[in-house]
Amino acid sequence: MTAGAGVLLVLLSLSGALRARNEDLTTRETCKAGFSEDDYTALISQNILEGEKLLQVKFSSCLGTKGTQYETNSVDFKVGADGTVFATRELQVPSEQVTFTVTAWDSQTAKRWDAMVRLLVAQTSSSHSGHKAQKGKKIMALDPSPPPKDTLLPWPQHQNSNGLRRRKRDWVIPPINVPENSRGPFPQQLVRIRSDKDNDIPIRYSITGVGADQPPMEVFSIDSMSGRMYVTRPMDREEHASYHLRAHAVDMNGNKVENPIDLYIYVIDMNDNRPEFINQVYNGSVDEGSKPGTYVMTVTANDADDSTTANGMVRYRILTQTPQSPSQNMFTINSETGDIVTVAAGLDREKVQQYSVIVQATDMEGNLNYGLSNTATAIITVTDVNDNPPEFTTSTFAGEVPENRVETVVANLTVMDRDQPHSPNWNAVYRIISGDPSGHFSVRTDPVTNEGMVTVVKAVDYELNRAFMLTVMVSNQAPLASGIQMSFQSTAGVTISIMDINEAPYFPSNHKLIRLEEGVPPGTVLTTFSAVDPDRFMQQAVRYSKLSDPANWLHVNTTNGQITTAAVLDRESLYTKNNVYEATFLAADNGIPPASGTGTLQIYLIDINDNAPELLPKEAQICEKPNLNAINITAADADVDPNIGPYVFELPFIPAAVRKNWTITRLNGDYAQLSLRILYLEAGMYDVPIIVTDSGNPPLSNTSIIKVKVCPCDDNGDCTTIGAVAAAGLGTGAIVAILICILILLTMVLLFVVWMKRREKERHTKQLLIDPEDDVRDNILKYDEEGGGEEDQDYDLSQLQQPEAMGHVPSKAPGVRRVDERPVGAEPQYPVRPVVPHPGDIGEFINEGLRAADNDPTAPPYDSLLVFDYEGSGSTAGSVSSLNSSSSGDQDYDYLNDWGPRFKKLADMYGGGEED
Repeated sequence: MTAGAGVLLVLLSLSGALRARNEDLTTRETCKAGFSEDDYTALISQNILEGEKLLQVKFSSCLGTKGTQYETNSVDFKVGADGTVFATRELQVPSEQVTFTVTAWDSQTAKRWDAMVRLLVAQTSSSHSGHKAQKGKKIMALDPSPPPKDTLLPWPQHQNSNGLRRRKRDWVIPPINVPENSRGPFPQQLVRIRSDKDNDIPIRYSITGVGADQPPMEVFSIDSMSGRMYVTRPMDREEHASYHLRAHAVDMNGNKVENPIDLYIYVIDMNDNRPEFINQVYNGSVDEGSKPGTYVMTVTANDADDSTTANGMVRYRILTQTPQSPSQNMFTINSETGDIVTVAAGLDREKVQQYSVIVQATDMEGNLNYGLSNTATAIITVTDVNDNPPEFTTSTFAGEVPENRVETVVANLTVMDRDQPHSPNWNAVYRIISGDPSGHFSVRTDPVTNEGMVTVVKAVDYELNRAFMLTVMVSNQAPLASGIQMSFQSTAGVTISIMDINEAPYFPSNHKLIRLEEGVPPGTVLTTFSAVDPDRFMQQAVRYSKLSDPANWLHVNTTNGQITTAAVLDRESLYTKNNVYEATFLAADNGIPPASGTGTLQIYLIDINDNAPELLPKEAQICEKPNLNAINITAADADVDPNIGPYVFELPFIPAAVRKNWTITRLNGDYAQLSLRILYLEAGMYDVPIIVTDSGNPPLSNTSIIKVKVCPCDDNGDCTTIGAVAAAGLGTGAIVAILICILILLTMVLLFVVWMKRREKERHTKQLLIDPEDDVRDNILKYDEEGGGEEDQDYDLSQLQQPEAMGHVPSKAPGVRRVDERPVGAEPQYPVRPVVPHPGDIGEFINEGLRAADNDPTAPPYDSLLVFDYEGSGSTAGSVSSLNSSSSGDQDYDYLNDWGPRFKKLADMYGGGEED
């Protein structure tokens, strides 16, 4: 090996050896018979030769090894007298590990002890790793081979013509196996990491990864100087089954000396978890009468231990069955899958409805001596099948029902069914198979009691059927199970007796219609309206009476039902509808109790000419001079055709003035026109009689009066207003009086409007006459926008110069004026407002002032752009800042007290005299 070439040596230190030495010291003090370990683990190659030694188990009986014998539960491995485990034949391990049990028993005391042996297949990339041995609590060393024992060379050295050279090919480091639940002491050493460069320079070692510097933190630690790696606490495979760490070697300056090496740490499983059932209670069902081998249900238990080892291999078995009928072993369970199936025949729900089965799950492949167990309950319900046909409790049933009753229960049929109540296998279905050809009865099922209710669905007449003999068969909603036959008790006879009752008489022809002319005299026989009594076997009398006769036109014979008229029948009466008069009669027998029936008689009345026509309209108007304006007239008749039109209209001969002034012109069979015969008729109201005759046989006539208003008309033939009034009977004096009243009313309205306008004008005038001294709008001003005085502002007043001092400013040419200068000219004369203005002068005063301002050339603004840098040559007013508003002057401010409460504050400040 050349200088500077580093080889990382992984020293697999068997910390179990140290622990074994400690245990030997403890054993000397207190001896306890048994194996030194509960589990033994060794690394093996995948191909094993016959007789190849794998590991050695240590057993102490406290009496020496004499009399101790070993055996295993595997045919492939045996244990020698010295505890050496070897292969009985050449074999190839198919999986990553092999597990079996080693048993030691003392022939003197007949006691037995067991230990678990776990052989792990080591995966290597070169032949060196196949011979690497590990020592520890549960790892036994294999037969070592060069390089030296407990040394791994990740980079093998090869000699060539140029000397020793490193060839970069990493080894696959065998995993480090750590048993879970170790009792310590901790920290417990696992391996030692060493680089051959530590002979030349100091090296610091570290590890990284989950369990070191990543959560869970500090499960593993390393001595940075010696390279010894430790486990710091007991491991739990169910939390972390393996860890992947990386080992690093650096110098004291932190420079990498060797490449990191991957370390795989596997937590060896211990049988520290019991099987846990998914459910504590399982529910299943199976049909009664099922054959052996019928699937019932599946129970499942999970073991948190390694399922690839015996620790996690669960086996099932049935502990107890309750009840043990008809056999104590009605069910069996598949030990691996947990499937429960029937194993015996004889399941009968009517005897046993439910079984309770206690199932045990045991790991270690069901080894009751070493495995952990748990139990669950399987509730198996025997489901019902229709293996019991329904049977009547008796072969005959009887009942009775009155005639003409429907939806009446005649008899209740009781049955017995041993199947599960209120299920299709128990629900009864009844069917009448004979004795009721007309379908008078049906059998319905009571949903609660399962009884059959024989019900009348079609009325029965005692006079036709006095009794029935029914045959009823019962079955279930669900068909019978295979091989089950109907019982002879599933059929029964039902005798039903019909009871006679007093039935009401009835009218065979109901409604009865007859036809006759109206106007027949009282006492006329119309018809015989008789009823029939259905009770043929009873001798009963029927009597008649009126139930409804709106116009009281009819009379009935109480014995035979003969109908006669009691008054004249009138078709035009309000009691007839569509020419039909309707009356209702009652027929009652003398039974107990009496019964009655009703019948309706309809009388169709044929019209006769018994109504004279009436003239229409009753009122009309016409012009006083003949023109095309005429009155159309017609007639109305209460009769019907042929006793109505065509009508004949004519004027009577008396009085003679009627035919002299009026004339009638026929238009058609129903209409005519009434008009003036003379050239002029004075305006007024006239009663004109007209004779109207219909076309009946014989015809009827009627003289009717029409009121005609004759009035003056305009050119369009319409009555004028004055003419209408005159025609209404008002004289000239009355008309003049009405017009005078209208004029007076209009005059009053006009005067009221003028008075209202004058009053409004006076109100506006009073507002303009307010004294200016009393107008607060002229006296109360706002002075809050001037700012501070000259002494309150830091102004540079030197910039304001007098025009006389500005000698350097050139003079303006004559006639030239700046646009912002005030024009020079005569001052305009503005009108002077009088002290007490007259209300009529206010408008004129404002207009004059407006005209003067418009004509004033000196009125500002002079232009839209003004310059304010010149204030004038002087001022007669003193500085405003020098005024003392509270003390200067001798002015009397007492008058402020007279101005009201709004000026009370000012009056308190300035009035009231001097303060003391």
